[in-house]
Amino acid sequence: MNWNGKRVFLTGHTGFKGGWMSLWLQLQGSEICGYSLSPPATTNLFEDASVALGMHSVIGDIQDVSLLSSTMAAFRPEVVFHFAAQPLVRRSYRDPLGTYATNVMGTANLLEAVRDTSVRAVVIVTSDKCYENREWDWSYGEVDRLGGYDPYSSSKACAELIVSAYRNSFFNPSDYRSHGVALASVRAGNVIGGGDWAEDRLVPDAMRAFAAGSPVRIRNPRAIRPWQHVLEPLRGYILLAESLCENGPRHGESWNFGPDPSGAQPVDWVLRELAASWGDGARWELESAAQPHEAQSLKLDCSKAAARLQWRPQLPLRRALEITVDWYRAKLHGEEMRAFTCNQIREYTSLTRSMATSVPA
Repeated sequence: MNWNGKRVFLTGHTGFKGGWMSLWLQLQGSEICGYSLSPPATTNLFEDASVALGMHSVIGDIQDVSLLSSTMAAFRPEVVFHFAAQPLVRRSYRDPLGTYATNVMGTANLLEAVRDTSVRAVVIVTSDKCYENREWDWSYGEVDRLGGYDPYSSSKACAELIVSAYRNSFFNPSDYRSHGVALASVRAGNVIGGGDWAEDRLVPDAMRAFAAGSPVRIRNPRAIRPWQHVLEPLRGYILLAESLCENGPRHGESWNFGPDPSGAQPVDWVLRELAASWGDGARWELESAAQPHEAQSLKLDCSKAAARLQWRPQLPLRRALEITVDWYRAKLHGEEMRAFTCNQIREYTSLTRSMATSVPA
């Protein structure tokens, strides 16, 4: 699908994943309207990479139904990506009501706004943590049970239930001709990449500590996560949106986008690789204070996306970590980060094209 001139409404464009997606779609010539809270007062990708330069940027709360609906109706998008969220597990313990308000009711508000527009494709971003984590050694597939031990995880499971209810009630595939909306949800693993400055995340914590010459303090060195560069799931979201536009509701369901099995690594392995890439005496140490519950192991089964969307991860985890460190070093050395970030997107898309042409038919 040609994204040049496509009208895309994107919530959460001032955040990490939303910022990368905004830049990617700008490079493809899309006309984008972003709707989000103001970026954090501290360092953030939105300002580092001048994300707003190539799009319409509206600062608003996903809980403000009136502003959200009027903004979307005025823009008249063809495609909607919903990234806006409270994305942190530990913050959800401190602010459970705010987490549910944003992640659950925010999703419902977005879908209500869609009902009053002529949108063709909607992709709702949730999380791999929406699954009921039983600390299995095998991977979770889209048919596995939803759940969530902590407020963040359960809020993402709730968001998935809202997507399902709206699909059944208002955007039913059997009645597609009358409403014209194809709706899907996406669940990704732990994404990494330049420009993530969030609190209580491994890579941002490590980059801040390494730049300051201090050891990064970690909570759970043996916890296993499905690590992947942020561009990997974003490519999946784009492929899915293209299918929804071209094929209607045939792929209007839930999808996993995670790394291959080698990308599921413990925290201490990732830290060793980050420290090796950074150099300059980078080091880490264990946090001794008691910590709230977090899952020990979480892996995704992405065979459905491989079989039906021809999506597969392209970056080995070591390479993903290297280019992530490259971004933070470039920022530290005062490079122009919009150009640097866009160049990383171009290099990645060039890689995916070459990988696609090298696969036998």
